[in-house]
Amino acid sequence: MLVGERLAVETPHPRAAAERIAERLDGRRLESVEAVGKNLLFSFEGGLVLRSHLRMSGRWHVRARGSKAVVGRPWLVLQAPEHEAVLWNGPVLELTGRAVRRLGPDILGEPPELRRMIENLRGEDRRRELGDALLDQRLVAGIGNVWKAEALWRAQVSPWSRLGEVSDEALEQVLAEAAGLMRASVDGGRAARSVYRRAGRPCPRCGEPIRSRGQGDDNRTAYWCPRCQRGEEHSGP
Repeated sequence: MLVGERLAVETPHPRAAAERIAERLDGRRLESVEAVGKNLLFSFEGGLVLRSHLRMSGRWHVRARGSKAVVGRPWLVLQAPEHEAVLWNGPVLELTGRAVRRLGPDILGEPPELRRMIENLRGEDRRRELGDALLDQRLVAGIGNVWKAEALWRAQVSPWSRLGEVSDEALEQVLAEAAGLMRASVDGGRAARSVYRRAGRPCPRCGEPIRSRGQGDDNRTAYWCPRCQRGEEHSGP
């Protein structure tokens, strides 16, 4: 009902609004919607792709535009002239300029296919930084910036380590930590964050100030402890 239409886009929920999705998509034509595993990919003109993963609690409703709202604030509203698609409890919303068509194994799979994820990571350039690779949805689907930072901290591995420097055992530990943290979040828990958005504060493990810096082509902010996370920060290829 919405494909082919130019959409008005709103993000009533403050967590979704912080990602600036509405600003980048409002007024663009929706070209296609594709289900890939547990992901929905919304392709907009201009090469932008919105990925939605519902986990256990999210849900999409397609209804007549202007229908009476359900109690609470939706995460995202995509409005065409006659219909609208509304996302409730949408824990994963990611907007990228890359055409994501092939997604890797889902980190929330039951059980997660850790060996396949490691194989995908091993197929990348050995010089690629691990923190950047973990956010590549072609390799592992579902890990966001929060859980990347927290999983690497728990596994004591630096986001700046090159893939060629990290053992299979360390990769498996990082992925297992991410899967465990995300599953606990889905099941209703809210674990305390140790490094994410804590730059300048002491590391809960060793007391060293947490550092932050943009990483990768998308310049997503990496958070890490320079003392207890193994590896070093690289400044070039």
